[in-house]
Amino acid sequence: MPNYQGVWSLSTQFQNTTGWPSPPSIALFGIGSDAATYSTVIEKVNMATASNAVDFGDLTQGRYRGGALGSATRAVFGGGNADLSAGDGNNESDVMDYVTIATSGNATDFGNLTQKRQALAGLSNSTRGVFCGGYSGSKFNIMDYITIGSTGNATDFGDLINARLAVAACASTTRGLIGGGDAASITNEIDYITIGSTGNGTDFGDLTVSKQDRAGLSSSVRGIFAGGGGGGNSNVIDYVTIASTGNASDFGDLTATKTRMGAASNSITGIFAGGNDGSKSNVVESITIASTGNSTDHGDLLAAKQYLAGCSGSHGGI
Repeated sequence: MPNYQGVWSLSTQFQNTTGWPSPPSIALFGIGSDAATYSTVIEKVNMATASNAVDFGDLTQGRYRGGALGSATRAVFGGGNADLSAGDGNNESDVMDYVTIATSGNATDFGNLTQKRQALAGLSNSTRGVFCGGYSGSKFNIMDYITIGSTGNATDFGDLINARLAVAACASTTRGLIGGGDAASITNEIDYITIGSTGNGTDFGDLTVSKQDRAGLSSSVRGIFAGGGGGGNSNVIDYVTIASTGNASDFGDLTATKTRMGAASNSITGIFAGGNDGSKSNVVESITIASTGNSTDHGDLLAAKQYLAGCSGSHGGI
């Protein structure tokens, strides 16, 4: 196959002249907790073929348990539990930083969330990103939004049905889903929003299990929620059809009972990275979103990490 430097589309996965896949095959994972607790490292995973992660660059602030979202060109990492040596004395962070997905390098400041918080999730379409839920002394029903192609502070989007932390999120081009988490208790609820407008969440249906710290990813048709903790770790992978409403169905199982993973996808492949299966994990596993079945081993992260946030430039919202 010839090389097509700088040329890419969602339907093809050409190799560039460096041998690394073009943006539709790149997943990024950051805001994780490694052996040093707070990680600045962003890792890059090739979704097109099983392989180990490589270093992409560093965040502006070491933190974990934040959210991530992406457009076709940019990835944005928001919030988290911050490294006190790099912050202002408040554990929770309101920092958003961004990278250009096609070019490895360190992150740049994007702006600030409306509220410092950790245990939030991100979702997006091609232009707008939404950060959902979280915790800073209390559970939040907050949803913030940004215009991914610009920089600046987040703006209020609306409220989740219930204040909750440790949610998972995914999106189609029009609709965002927010599932699971810890509300008054650990929940299986799924909210949905229309990304292009603003407003409060609406009931979508229920996941098959009530868990927090699940991982969410999607194609334009299907939303996937996997793993999670609270009352014991889970290996369950659920799926929903994003354009409809209703309860989730069983998709298959992870390679281990696991919580606190990062997740990212393109239109074909879903990637789950790191997490905790009794200890911090470096395992990367993958699924084919359009089918059902168990996940398979995809490779390894650079280090064992939990509480990761993942995103890509070719997920279901693009």
